[in-house]
Amino acid sequence: LQKILILLHVTVCVVVGKTMMILFPNAMKRYILKQGEKSRMNKNPKFSYENWGPTFFSFKYLLFVLKVKWKRLEDEAFEGHPAPNTPVVTFNGEVRHLFDFIQDNRPLILNFGSCT
Repeated sequence: LQKILILLHVTVCVVVGKTMMILFPNAMKRYILKQGEKSRMNKNPKFSYENWGPTFFSFKYLLFVLKVKWKRLEDEAFEGHPAPNTPVVTFNGEVRHLFDFIQDNRPLILNFGSCT
C-alpha cells in the first residue's frame, strides 16, 4: 500500500512538474536552479543547466525517484522492532549490508561522523 501511495504521489509531482516546464519554462528553470543551489549541483563548472535541467520530470527521473523512495521504505527503523539491514559502502567501494559486520555474539557499534 505504501508503494502504491508513493507511486501516485511521485507520478502526480512529475506530471505537474513536466506540465509546468512546458507552460512556464523560465520560471521552472529558475526553480530548478534554486534546487541546484541547495544541493550545490550548480557549483560544479562541468555541469550546466542544459546538461541536467531538462532531465527533471522525465520518465528516467520518475523511475529514479521511485527507486530511491521505495528503497527508503526498507530502511525505516522503529523502536522495539528489529533494525533494518541497510546497505552500506565500504572504503573499497564494495556494497555490503550492516548485518554482514556482525561477529558472533558481539554488539555492532556504528559511529557516524565527518572528516572535512
